[in-house]
This record gives sequence, structure tokens and C-alpha cells, in this order.
Amino acid sequence: MTAITSTAYSRDLGDELRRLREKFTGLTGFAFAEQLGWDPSKVSNIEKGKARASEIDLVQYLMTCGRDSVYFERFRDRYRYAFDAYVTVVPDNLRTLALAEAQAQKITCFDVNTIPGLIQTSQYARALFTESSNATPADIEKYVRMRMERQAILRRPEGSRPECLFYVHERALQLRVGDSAVMEEQYLRLLFNSHILRIVPLSTSGALVARSARMLFSFERQIPVAYSETDLAQVFAHDGKAIAGSREFFKWLETRALDEGESRSLLASYVSGLREDFHEPRAGLA
Repeated sequence: MTAITSTAYSRDLGDELRRLREKFTGLTGFAFAEQLGWDPSKVSNIEKGKARASEIDLVQYLMTCGRDSVYFERFRDRYRYAFDAYVTVVPDNLRTLALAEAQAQKITCFDVNTIPGLIQTSQYARALFTESSNATPADIEKYVRMRMERQAILRRPEGSRPECLFYVHERALQLRVGDSAVMEEQYLRLLFNSHILRIVPLSTSGALVARSARMLFSFERQIPVAYSETDLAQVFAHDGKAIAGSREFFKWLETRALDEGESRSLLASYVSGLREDFHEPRAGLA
């Protein structure tokens, strides 16, 4: 076992190991360590993603949990990348992202084409999944439910929820997802949460529309994580250059985004535009 700086992915996989221990052995971390002949701190550090388990450690851990060799090989194939400076996971793996959100002290987010997932309404999310994928209705409902469950971090008591700031490009307000009712509900959701929202107007650099959605997570004890996503992959970056670049990008956005009052006014104009003629698409929203 090697002590090393943890990553979002190592903490996710460590938590997965903890869940396996609890589900298949019912043992406490101390009792599990005793059964393996390990020091209790070794189990704790591996499960918290603070130390890299060797291949032998993983064999012993997983076999004690009753997992077979096929399970071990699949887990090992994922685990080998757990401490990389850049980790790429498939889009439908939301565990790593959800864990990072749940543990973060501060979350800064930017999106161009859609409303960020943490502040989407369920109807907007459902329409988005329906229009942008070939997923089955059952899978769409599962994705919507998971997205809504992630939003629980914003309902935590003050002091225990992360400090959040969402930069949303005006293009995301203009792109129609679902019908007018869906968009109105989404605009109102943003309007009532404008204290954590800054709209980036269309007049800002046109190059922004080519930027992928991104987030910067800051933690109390772990190093920050720069995150970016496309429809093909999610990338978690722990490299100092990537983190510094994300900080500079958000500083740049701060000087160009509308302030809270201006963002509220712009959102209100979009709501009014829909209500003026609820049945006809507003120019620029088609």
C-alpha cells in the first residue's frame, strides 16, 4: 500500500470498496482489518482513497468480500487509473461526480448550451434526456431521478452545503428544451436562485460557445478538482496546471458576466417573453 494524494476517482473507488465490505461482510473496518491481518488504518486509508492498494491488497480485500476473480479483474482495470492526474470516465458513471459534489466545500460551474444539472428542473432534465439520447423511457426516468437526487446537496442546512456559483451562457436560455411550459418553469427556477447565478451575455466573446461544460471543486482537505464533460466522457483533472487554468477562466468570466441584479432582469425578460404569447415560440428561442 502506497500513501499518495487522493483524487476524486480514488475516493469514489475507495467508497465502493467500503460499500462492498458493509454489504457482503457486515464487518466494521476494524473487524475487517483484523480478519485480513492488516492494521485498521490501512483499511481506512484505502476506503477513503488516501492510499493506493497493491494488487495483492485488492485480491485479499475483494476475496474476503466474497467477490470472484472476474470481479477482481474488472475492478483492478478501473483502479489502475484511480490516482492519475487526469481521469476519464464514461458519461453514465455519475458516482464519481456525485461524490465530488457531496464532498465539495465550493463548486463553480459554467455551461454554454444547457442549464447546469444541479439547478435543472425535473421536466427540463426529462426533456433534455428525451431529445438528446436514444435511452429507453425507463432509463430516462432513472437519469432524471439521479439528477434530482444530486441536487439534495443544495438543500442542506447553511454551513454544511457547498458554496455554489453557476455561470450560465445566455445561449442556454435561448435554446428550447421541451415546450414553453418546461422553459418557463426552468426560467423561474433560475430566477428564484439568482443569488448563485451569473448570466454570461451573448455579447461576450463568441469563442465561449466552443467551450465545454466545466466545474471547479474546492475541498476542505483535498486538492481541488477541475472537471469537464462532453457527451462522450467526463474528465477529472488534479494536475496543478489544469486547476490553475480553471481558476483563471472563472476569474475571466467574473469580469464579463452579468451581476445578480442584471441576471435577474434578463431572466425576467425571458419569462415575460414566454407569457406574452404562450403558444407561439419567442424569437430566438426556437
